Amino acid sequence: MNKHFQDTRYYLKRAGETTKAGVVEELKPVETRVRGFTVRESEPKPRRVDVVRAEIVGFGERAEDRTRTAIRTGRKKLGTRRRERTAA
Repeated sequence: MNKHFQDTRYYLKRAGETTKAGVVEELKPVETRVRGFTVRESEPKPRRVDVVRAEIVGFGERAEDRTRTAIRTGRKKLGTRRRERTAA
């Protein structure tokens, strides 16, 4: 008896999956048309706040790069001067 229930569950599951695939296939053209109607034609222009925010982030990144470069250069100079002192 249990075997019959297992078979029934299997075939019901397959029937559901097949039905779903058929419905999706049939409604695909309708979905495509609806999505075509709802798509925006052009991207909105960035707001002034977004532009300013991007500029501020850019300033911060550039300042960070300059700081790292200055630290690197200073360490090299200090290392060179220390070696010169110890060699003399």
